[in-house]
Amino acid sequence: MIKGSSVVLVVLLAAATPSFAQQAPPQAPPAQASSPNTQGVPWSSLSGEQQKLLGKFGSSWNTLPPDRQQALARGSNRWLGMTPEQRGQAQQRFQQWHSLPPDQRRALRDRWDKFQSLPPNEQAAVRQNFRRFKQLPPERRQMLRQRWQSASPMERQMMIQHARERRMRNMEMHGPHAPPPPRPRR
Repeated sequence: MIKGSSVVLVVLLAAATPSFAQQAPPQAPPAQASSPNTQGVPWSSLSGEQQKLLGKFGSSWNTLPPDRQQALARGSNRWLGMTPEQRGQAQQRFQQWHSLPPDQRRALRDRWDKFQSLPPNEQAAVRQNFRRFKQLPPERRQMLRQRWQSASPMERQMMIQHARERRMRNMEMHGPHAPPPPRPRR
């Protein structure tokens, strides 16, 4: 499941912006680094539920980098706002994530960082393309995945370029929010 979605995300990210596929991946900051402007989160400012959820960090909270404190505080807040069904899905995704080899996790993190670096309008385009892909019949999605995976780097660049050109023509003809024109069957 993760593998197929990540392939689709790569295609969608690449199609979302003209120079994106040619950019080198941004360098990730060291794990322990935090920006000088980042403020830590005092343990006492967390709700009782958050403190209970983050209990294993309680005794070492003040030694955590401010960025990590903020991430844990945000994550615990999100978790507490989830329904039991959403929590189950999140746990399942977490388990899938941890079952991936480190190089795949690193590649996914890099793609996420690239996505986060896109301007909001391009992020929206990627999300819209992903939603469209998910609405395709399973056979069509599988065929597109196979076509992408078996394509050479040059063929992939051509596929990306064709997708951009189609999107630009559609935007010129119908505006930025128009649905894509029907594609000819192959």
